[in-house]
Amino acid sequence: MTDLINGIHHITAIASDPQRNLDFYTRVLGLRMIKLTVNFDDPATYHFYFADESGSPGTVLTFFPFPSARRGQVGAGQVGVISFAVPANSLDEWQRRLAGLNVSSLGIQERFGEQVLPFQDPDGLRLKLVGVPYERQIPAWEAGPLPVDMAIRGFHGATLLVGNLDGSARLLEQVFGFERLHETGSHLRLKASHAQLGNHIDLILTDQAGLGGAGTNHHIAWRTPGDADQLAWLKKLRSLGYHVTPVQDRQYFHSIYFREDSKILYEIATDGPGFTIDESIESLGSQLRLPPWFEADRETIQAQLPTLQLPVTVNQ
Repeated sequence: MTDLINGIHHITAIASDPQRNLDFYTRVLGLRMIKLTVNFDDPATYHFYFADESGSPGTVLTFFPFPSARRGQVGAGQVGVISFAVPANSLDEWQRRLAGLNVSSLGIQERFGEQVLPFQDPDGLRLKLVGVPYERQIPAWEAGPLPVDMAIRGFHGATLLVGNLDGSARLLEQVFGFERLHETGSHLRLKASHAQLGNHIDLILTDQAGLGGAGTNHHIAWRTPGDADQLAWLKKLRSLGYHVTPVQDRQYFHSIYFREDSKILYEIATDGPGFTIDESIESLGSQLRLPPWFEADRETIQAQLPTLQLPVTVNQ
């Protein structure tokens, strides 16, 4: 078993209008839609996957878009902010781009010695661009809609809003292997030093209760290499008293779920099989894909889903 978590695998959030969500993440942020499928637990709802060119772990942001969803309330038990890594010298251009597209930002700020640009998506989901010096080590999507020198590389990390700071930190440090970098009162910064993407986690203590809905996070998934490692994590976590689900087949990875001490829904997901098992890398996200157990109901499922205008990749 690999006894360390390799950073963030993916993050899943809730949106309202499907087309608006799709347009924002592909046209404004320049991510690639790498999979168009359905919520495996509710096939009348889309499940969008946005990522880098191939859907590498550590780059994947997914959404359940419910057209009638009410705005949620960000608070304890949720991911409060999702942070993306961008080239360090690109934040000025990003600020101009967002302003030109009528996306309000809070301006470039400094946090923990890093330059950051906080803003929100159309549903109010809190996002942040973080200028990083290591972008040349991570390939960008060269055929994407944004220049390589400003393209998002993947996750920098996430801010977790917790009601039990000690319990949440203990799991990340003592079980997952994160290191404590900074501590300021009710704010801890941790890092998975062995991971390159999705390795910075901020824990902020709050007594504000979270309420699910559009603009809030559904869960955060952590990386593990494969099935054997995942089964070892399942056994270990159950031995520590966490109520962990059996392994779930998510087609592109396998998953286990549990709630940590502050009730944030955690997933541990395998790196494979990956997103090219049912589409070529060139055609990722170009049509609705269903798992084999839903194929017999494809016509019924498609009839329930809103019509979408899918993105066309055009270099700007």
